[in-house]
Amino acid sequence: MRLPEKRKTVLGAAAEGVATRQTLMESALDDIIGMADGLTRALARGGTVYLAGNGGSAADCQHFATELVVRLTGKFNRPSLPAISLTADSCLLTAAGNDYGFDKIFARQIEGLAGKKDILVLISTSGKSSNLIEAAKAARAKGVAVYALLGYDGGKLKKYADKKIIVPSESVQRIQEEHTFLIHTLVHLVERDLYV
Repeated sequence: MRLPEKRKTVLGAAAEGVATRQTLMESALDDIIGMADGLTRALARGGTVYLAGNGGSAADCQHFATELVVRLTGKFNRPSLPAISLTADSCLLTAAGNDYGFDKIFARQIEGLAGKKDILVLISTSGKSSNLIEAAKAARAKGVAVYALLGYDGGKLKKYADKKIIVPSESVQRIQEEHTFLIHTLVHLVERDLYV
């Protein structure tokens, strides 16, 4: 690829990202604030945030949990908040996958760990992952609230979410970029509501 084509590709991706963010703000501003408020309430009453996703979204789950447990920025120090990424334990994931099937790798953890004060946050670009749908079903069976960060049209997963934010895009890259923005924004709002 020649330099002019590379420049055009980079500028095109940037423009698409800006347009996606603008559309997200127009369509989901109240959903973002509502999800942050729900997370704040759960954490204030002693709940834990559990997170699940696949692939790049699994990395987003670990990122989200880290921002809650550690802190968002060194400029604002506050107590640690309880969050667990259900994607991080390879022994547990492989045992559950082997014994119960890949569809149950997150549901099995929710069955054993989560309670009514907690929230399960599911992150998915498509909203179609069967293991996330099974996790949502397991959470609902235990009275655990289900929140979701989604893309495309939200897929099947949106009907299982008590609160959801859908990034209005069909590009996996743009959806994942906005999920990172949402993670940072949600943690920022939670921190300020709890500690300022």
